Amino acid sequence: MRRVKAFALDHEHIILSQIKKLGASLDWSRYAYTLDAPRYTAVMTAFKTMYDAGLIYRGHRIVNWDPKGQTVISDDETVYEERTAKLYTFRYSKDFPIPISTTRPETKVGDTAVAVHPDDTRYKQYIGKEYDIVFCDVPIHIKIVADESVEQEFGTGALGVTPAHSMIDWEIAQRHKLPVVQVINEYAKMTVEGPLNNKKVGEARELVVEWLKKHDLLEKEEEVKQNVSTAERTGAVIEPLPKLQWFVAVDRPFTMGHSEITGIETGSSLTLKELMRLAVKNGSVQMPQERFSKSYFHWVENLHDWCISRQIWFGHRIPVWYKKDSDGVVLETYCGVEAPQGEGWEQDSDVLDTWFSSALWTFSTLGWPEKTTDLKQFHPTSFMSPAYEILNLWVSRMILMSGFHLGQAPFKTVLIHGLVRDKQGRKFSKSIGNGVDPLDMIEKYGADALRMGLLVGTAIGNDVSFDENKIKGYKHFANKIWNAARFVLTNAEGADLSVKPLLTQRDEEILAELDTLIKTTTEHVEAFRLHLAAEELYGYFWHIFADIIIEEQKKRLMGGDEREKAAAQFVLWNILRTSITLLHPFMPFVTEELWGIMHTVHPEAFAKNEKNLLMVSSWPLLS
Repeated sequence: MRRVKAFALDHEHIILSQIKKLGASLDWSRYAYTLDAPRYTAVMTAFKTMYDAGLIYRGHRIVNWDPKGQTVISDDETVYEERTAKLYTFRYSKDFPIPISTTRPETKVGDTAVAVHPDDTRYKQYIGKEYDIVFCDVPIHIKIVADESVEQEFGTGALGVTPAHSMIDWEIAQRHKLPVVQVINEYAKMTVEGPLNNKKVGEARELVVEWLKKHDLLEKEEEVKQNVSTAERTGAVIEPLPKLQWFVAVDRPFTMGHSEITGIETGSSLTLKELMRLAVKNGSVQMPQERFSKSYFHWVENLHDWCISRQIWFGHRIPVWYKKDSDGVVLETYCGVEAPQGEGWEQDSDVLDTWFSSALWTFSTLGWPEKTTDLKQFHPTSFMSPAYEILNLWVSRMILMSGFHLGQAPFKTVLIHGLVRDKQGRKFSKSIGNGVDPLDMIEKYGADALRMGLLVGTAIGNDVSFDENKIKGYKHFANKIWNAARFVLTNAEGADLSVKPLLTQRDEEILAELDTLIKTTTEHVEAFRLHLAAEELYGYFWHIFADIIIEEQKKRLMGGDEREKAAAQFVLWNILRTSITLLHPFMPFVTEELWGIMHTVHPEAFAKNEKNLLMVSSWPLLS
């Protein structure tokens, strides 16, 4: 544990360094850590509150088990890989009336039923019948059941039900009160007696197929494409297993103690799934990107109870204690924020899914469960912009937790952004070795160039194809800004920029064009079209201001007419000042440096109450 903590703290420093050097504008005095004392109290309080409300329970259910990591993982932590598999069609025995198809024949030693559609005329006569069979030297008992979830057109139209090793089969078994027989253990090895005992599932599959062929039971064998679920962290193939775990019940009704969410009344009865759906449907949480809101609703509608227990060392330990007898039978259970008094109590060894504590973040960081001033003033937060890969992992669960514990939406608007990928469209990966350290890019080209290179050309929500040459190009742009500013400031020495001189018609046209830039940039930013705002500012500064306007004004600056010179100085100064203000959200470092210089050399050009720090200055207004 000490090594894990040391590793976490070391990488915390690296991550914070990256964020700071990228120019994140944050209040670092409010820095919080997931496992610090205030967050611990919030997590324990949230667990107990939901436990007391009957929304957290412990039970046997099918979970996604990672045989390599030796822990449960959620549906959202699985990665589906398309692989070629073999689909086998066979019968359990010569006298069994119905053929079935599967890509996992090794699991069939755990079958307890065959499910058919109630309207399928091929199999109606067999519904309700039961058969005792010896399959691959393993005795099994099969009942034919009618279930409307079976697709008549898929395969043979009959489904071999393996309740212990398939979520779909588990649900069929629950509906028909079928027994559950586990035949695979936590190490992905077979547990049945006979030739399959202790064999890995892949090896057992081959043995079962050989047995089927030997007994002339295999009717067809064909190659198919299959989406195989793997663990995101370890890459292992997931084994669905029945495990005793902790869950959040998403379909269990509860009474809403307090609600500020549109369409949900205080005192009304609803489920967590309904809460998550209504918060977005009725607009308490705005999701303006239709493709992501559709994805969110689809996920919520198909949501199962959330497994929140993990078999790992690092994390918030589940705040439940047991008293057991000498045989290990639980006599008494206690749930609380603090440990129970007295001797003989043993705490649950599992820790909470990290997304449980992360889901509390919008309010645990503001002092909850205490009713703090910060909580009252800043919650709900205004804006959230995560990557699409954690829309379900994090965003949805923040809506769930904030809605249940506070009766509020966690934030008013969610805008989903994409991922940074390599030129081949692949995610950055340690195993591939295609990752890029932002600190290396900052060292070579500067943070401003990196920010612009990632932003320009990519609409929010789309993935970014990383191109170092693009970053290099925006380093040249940063140099262009600096050189243009140096020209303007050098030629404004001694000028009084607080007084507006007499301007020509061309000067007024230039400033009107600047107003148009302010207007369009503001519209783009407010509509979250940040890539278009950045592109427009780039085009204006380089190709209009630097290439045309500065060149036009050189004659006036070098000439002997002081009124013309003063007008040119005024126009150039105002364009520079406005441009770096508009560019500041995109290129904060070079613009902040120039703002400080401008404030120093021409203080008369700034209002007395105007800030000498650009990041807290006002956004430009139309002239």
